[in-house]
Amino acid sequence: MPNQQKKVIFCMAGVLSFVCALGVVTALGTPLWIKATFLCKTGALLVNASGQELDKFMGEMQYGLFHGEGVRQCGLGARPFRFSFFPDLLKAIPVSIHVNVILFSMILIVLTMVGTAFFMYNAFGKPFETLHGPLGLYLLSFISGSCGCLVMILFASEVKIHHLSEKIANYKEGIYAYKTQSEKYTTSFWVVFICFFVHFLNGLLIRLAGFQFPFAKSKDTETTTNVAVDLMY
Repeated sequence: MPNQQKKVIFCMAGVLSFVCALGVVTALGTPLWIKATFLCKTGALLVNASGQELDKFMGEMQYGLFHGEGVRQCGLGARPFRFSFFPDLLKAIPVSIHVNVILFSMILIVLTMVGTAFFMYNAFGKPFETLHGPLGLYLLSFISGSCGCLVMILFASEVKIHHLSEKIANYKEGIYAYKTQSEKYTTSFWVVFICFFVHFLNGLLIRLAGFQFPFAKSKDTETTTNVAVDLMY
């Protein structure tokens, strides 16, 4: 492939990585990962509410990795509330999983920025055939994509398996008990998903530029090996 086309492909991959890094940085600080609704079971059972009456006992919340806000309703009007994961909810949430989500998100940002620099270096510089070259780009794209995948899996397990929304809703609520009714992943979560997809796409762009996947045997290597085997026999 001509050098000019390789430059265009590497520049495109570098721009995608840079935009991806900015998106994850923004997502990390915004409370737009989950939107949930929850029912005040205590109040609903006391008045035996059903149908449209349940709306008076339905609250909602929206949160991210560091903070969030919502409204509780138990038949006596709306009660807005705000919360922070650190240090408010440390006793209520699965701390190890939550910290790992944040940690892998930060690693994803760092690796994506390094990947951006490597793509630009391969486009305009003279890369070595080592980690500065195509091998490094493949490794960075694979590791970054894996980090993005881990972020989504860990956060989804925290929300669904460990019932994060329900724990937040019931935090320091001694009288009332709340049960989650619905949960929907919102903007920030899907930004991480797009970033994961971008790293997969970057791997394809590197291959499109004419560089084979690491550890893949070229046809020349296979031909040489076969000739050597034939000569031995």
